[in-house]
Amino acid sequence: MQRVSAADLSRLTADATVLEQDGLGPKVLRLQDGSFLKLFRKRRYFSSETLKPYAKRFADNATTLQRLGFTCPQIVGVYRVEDPVNGTAVHYLPLPGDTLRSRLEQAAPARATQLIGKFGHLLARLHRKGVYFRSIHLGNVLVLPSDELALIDIADMHIGRFPLSLHKRLRNLKHMRRYPQDSNWLFEQYQDVLLQAYQAEEPRHAEALLARTQRP
Repeated sequence: MQRVSAADLSRLTADATVLEQDGLGPKVLRLQDGSFLKLFRKRRYFSSETLKPYAKRFADNATTLQRLGFTCPQIVGVYRVEDPVNGTAVHYLPLPGDTLRSRLEQAAPARATQLIGKFGHLLARLHRKGVYFRSIHLGNVLVLPSDELALIDIADMHIGRFPLSLHKRLRNLKHMRRYPQDSNWLFEQYQDVLLQAYQAEEPRHAEALLARTQRP
């Protein structure tokens, strides 16, 4: 990780546009050159962030995902910053497109069916290649201008050497149920589409998932 002084950080973020913030200040910035800077807060206690900062996880995950054939942001740099609030940052090139959630909000049924099918294929490929994207939801999947899907906000994941167990696959689906709109599309309106697409990639696991995600 490259160390960035307070002065260098100030120069880097001069005239940047704040895209996301909380009570402590900016969290994601669009810099003057169009690249993004994502800031990660300092922790006051020992945690997994201490052992491996989220900025480094984000960058390492991007490299591994690209090697596995998934589309995600291109990393420019990973920084340890001199800042009273933030400890680390990841600098990356954003991807063009809209979130899958926003596209579905505007989609006619035929288009929604197509998009959910693409997501089912993507989800099955992630699971088959050992990617456990803990915080996956339809807001951190992008629809690119090519109509292919890409992943963003990729710090919170574990990438193993083997396909995910059925237990982890089910946990991934359970996480997506936390978002009412996502849950309605994926597990109510278009559940059959999702599972048919998943089955095309992972037939054995799709049958097990279907048995556990049927509507009551």
